[in-house]
Amino acid sequence: MTAPAPPATSSSAGALRAWLTAAEPGSRTQARLGRFYVGWLSFRANPLAMVGLAIVVALVLVAIFADVLATRDPLIGGDLRTERLLPPSAEFWFGTDNQARDIYARVVHGSRLTLLVVVLVSVIATPIGVLVGTVSGYFGGIVDTVLMRITDIFLAFPRLVLALAFVSALGPGIENAVIAIAITIWPPYARIARAETLTVRNGDFIHAVRLQGASSARIILRHVVPLCMSSVIVRVTLDMAGIILTAAGLGFLGLGAQPPLPEWGAMIAAGRQYLIDQWWVAAMPGIAIFVVSLGFNLLGDGLRDVLDPKAAK
Repeated sequence: MTAPAPPATSSSAGALRAWLTAAEPGSRTQARLGRFYVGWLSFRANPLAMVGLAIVVALVLVAIFADVLATRDPLIGGDLRTERLLPPSAEFWFGTDNQARDIYARVVHGSRLTLLVVVLVSVIATPIGVLVGTVSGYFGGIVDTVLMRITDIFLAFPRLVLALAFVSALGPGIENAVIAIAITIWPPYARIARAETLTVRNGDFIHAVRLQGASSARIILRHVVPLCMSSVIVRVTLDMAGIILTAAGLGFLGLGAQPPLPEWGAMIAAGRQYLIDQWWVAAMPGIAIFVVSLGFNLLGDGLRDVLDPKAAK
């Protein structure tokens, strides 16, 4: 049966809306688009979630167009005799630091490092957590016991303390900081994936797929993992603020990005000795961390309401 095509671009918005909200979709594509549209309407109705989305989108755009938004060099300062520790002004919007570098340029270019850390940690940690959780929940028994006890060991330590231990062993640097944060952040994802797997592993559709000869690996990857992803995505989004704070904490202690890279935590560390008289040196990157962390938290709360029906009730 040929699925009905969506309305032409010249059709009214009402016709497109009716096609997306059809009670009986004519194809899988129409059903997926319809679920996405309904979810977007629910997300859009939450003003705080929209604020979070705007902040995250702004962070991405600032990172992409950093060279256009901030034309001064974030690594090389100006004249130390006349441009050192200048307050915010029309020429230097966020002031200058102790090396006569434009703080605005450093904050803008630092958004690239922040976004890079968030993306890399999420890409590394999420598959590890989902794989451990789904395998543990699907097989149960000794496999579940071993994997969950390993997970409990990681959960027993505060995240920052554990990240400090790994970075100390690996050595300072942005790459090692990413690895250390990823190693410490996957256990909650494993817990969530295991809980979701336990609810579906004995479902009729799983038994049907197993009777058709599907292997355990295929069942986990093709049928169990997709059902776990909505809850995991919400947790990852909420954890992005924690990733930013952990990376900033490592940078503040000198174990993350190394000078002269414009990492926000390292900028706060460099400005703490001028906090009383030249407050802007530490305050500007601190405000950037606060705003971005708030944006990810608001976005995560909005996604939780959309993707987790139990939480919305």
